[in-house]
Amino acid sequence: MDTLVRGSSADGGIRIFCAVTTELVNEAHKIHGTYPVATAALGRLLTAAALMGANLKNENDSITLQIRGDGPLGALTAVADSRSRVRGCVDNPLVERPLNAQGKLDVGGGVGQGTLSVITDLGLKEPYIGQVPLVSGEIAEDLTTYFAASEQIPTAVALGVLVDTDNSAIAAGGFIVQMMPGSTDEMAEKLEKTLNSLPSVTSMIHGGMSAEDMLFKVCDGFDMIMDNNAVHPKYECKCSRERMAAALVSLGPKELEELIEDQGRAELVCHFCNSKYEFSRAELEELLSMAKLRSNGSGDGQNET
Repeated sequence: MDTLVRGSSADGGIRIFCAVTTELVNEAHKIHGTYPVATAALGRLLTAAALMGANLKNENDSITLQIRGDGPLGALTAVADSRSRVRGCVDNPLVERPLNAQGKLDVGGGVGQGTLSVITDLGLKEPYIGQVPLVSGEIAEDLTTYFAASEQIPTAVALGVLVDTDNSAIAAGGFIVQMMPGSTDEMAEKLEKTLNSLPSVTSMIHGGMSAEDMLFKVCDGFDMIMDNNAVHPKYECKCSRERMAAALVSLGPKELEELIEDQGRAELVCHFCNSKYEFSRAELEELLSMAKLRSNGSGDGQNET
């Protein structure tokens, strides 16, 4: 079972989140039919979202990671809640690329140049949006840049997905370790030395390490306290027929009338889980009545947002 653990040093100077996400990544692979580069790229982003979601406080909080690059993968999205329930998608899951110069999957080449956006929704009037240019497209390095630029928190991010010959994940996971206020330069230097000597995330997980093992390996030499409230990240879509119906209503009366006239039915497909929802003419006409009521109730003839 996938597991995510949290911990901190006894003096409060270090905070860390570690996760094994192999099952989660394989569920995403199964849903989207990803080829190796997409399995690795989407798996890394989903893992990062799960790790960052674990830092949310409230049940309805969410965090969305969006990568928009000019590489063949296109846009990638991952969304997580406070219990690290994650969903995501990639524009082009069937990308094939040669290995990079290091003999590894060319995730950076698949992503290309572009931007990383982090959208944190805490239930306030507007979500917080941070955006940084991609520095490598390898995702972990891009998130490290995000934390330094947008949150001013010295952070190291490591993500990994080891892909099998059938395009599924053999091992997947990652960690986020941060220097908190009150940490010292000596602590930072000690941690950096440890990080530079670590095996890869996938080597640790494929070798049998649990998320807890990885936490103490990353913070070797520090007096660490692990939070007992481990969570189990999973791929879980929140789509429903009701949500799809609401999306149709939000189109507004004019668009719905055109849809009824042109097609007489509608089929909506969820980008995150590929579930299909069909609506008959009668159902669309009922939704049209709702859209008209909403439009009239807004007082200006426009759709409410």
